[in-house]
Amino acid sequence: MKTIRTGITALALATMAMATAARAELTLMMVDQPGCVYCERWEAEIGPIYPKTAEGRIAPLVHHEIRTALPDGVTLKSKPRLTPTFVLLQDGTEINRLEGYPGEDFFWGLLGMMLEPLPEWQNRSEDTSVGG
Repeated sequence: MKTIRTGITALALATMAMATAARAELTLMMVDQPGCVYCERWEAEIGPIYPKTAEGRIAPLVHHEIRTALPDGVTLKSKPRLTPTFVLLQDGTEINRLEGYPGEDFFWGLLGMMLEPLPEWQNRSEDTSVGG
């Protein structure tokens, strides 16, 4: 009986590990700086609602000040030169970016295009998206 329980436990742990490994961790890193007018505009127009959207649940926002070193485990294709720059990270590696803030209407559409090919976005609940 103990052998059966051990086998079931091992199978359950292996299944959980595979499910976790199959799900990539997505993050939207907003590169900003003090005094950035467009960063402040984004914060006023999008910031309060972003975490409540499908986009915000799938790719939670983290802030990064442009003049500081990148956090450990983050790899970008190139150094951001403009603020704000929104970098979509998958397991800490850049997969797409949006440079600048084009306004609320364009932001949601452009972010949706960045998320579109990802399984996490394709499998979302359709009624919770702001931009898609």
